[in-house]
Amino acid sequence: MSCHGKVALVTGSSRGLGKAIAQRLASEGATVALTARTMDPDPKYQGSLRLTLDEIEQAGGAAVAVPADLSDVEQRGAMFAEVVRQVGAPDILVNNAAVTFLRPLDEFPERRVRLMMEMHVMAPLHLTQLAIPAMRERGRGWVLNVTSVGGDLPEGPPFSEFDRSAGFGVYGTAKAALNRLTKSLAAELYDDGIAVNAAAPSNPVATPGAGTLDLAKTDTEDIALITETAFQLCTGDPKILTGRIAHTQSFLAETGRS
Repeated sequence: MSCHGKVALVTGSSRGLGKAIAQRLASEGATVALTARTMDPDPKYQGSLRLTLDEIEQAGGAAVAVPADLSDVEQRGAMFAEVVRQVGAPDILVNNAAVTFLRPLDEFPERRVRLMMEMHVMAPLHLTQLAIPAMRERGRGWVLNVTSVGGDLPEGPPFSEFDRSAGFGVYGTAKAALNRLTKSLAAELYDDGIAVNAAAPSNPVATPGAGTLDLAKTDTEDIALITETAFQLCTGDPKILTGRIAHTQSFLAETGRS
């Protein structure tokens, strides 16, 4: 179990991709710190930290749950401190938590733009900053940012009908910024033995969030592809496997795990 003895902090782990990644890391021996806003089951939401925690423990894994609103800088700091108090500083940090609104740019509310940038960019940067000192002291660490193919630049002109009408402008901007942040952190932390990567499903996965936004009602990609990609990026040699913006299918084909 290549994660044995390591602590992994996974944000947005009450449901969807974050939950799946947390479960995979726990199955590989990591003690997983779960965080999201929803601690206990709520009829308004699908999934909760309590459910993820129970499922990990029932499968024989180890986990703790610390709820927090990661759009709030003070709650981020308090959550991280509580994780360190309970299980120690993370060896692995998975920045998955996000909030997404889709709307044409000419009518996008400023408060929602700010919230999306806070969740997709500022929170991953802040949590990485909090994780760096212990990782640097150990001489090893792994940071994974969950991104999206939406961060890739649209082709054109001419532009596709999808790009002209989908309202992905702010989402794509946030993910593109996250990708650039990933590359910069990878470069700056390379000599410290800290790997920083980003991973994105090559095709839509029918998570609760995707379903709410009418992006994916049924899977066009097996969620196991993102969990395998995440596992490899969270355990690989930091001197070799860093600075990657990995799309699941091409990455797994490259590594022979597709």
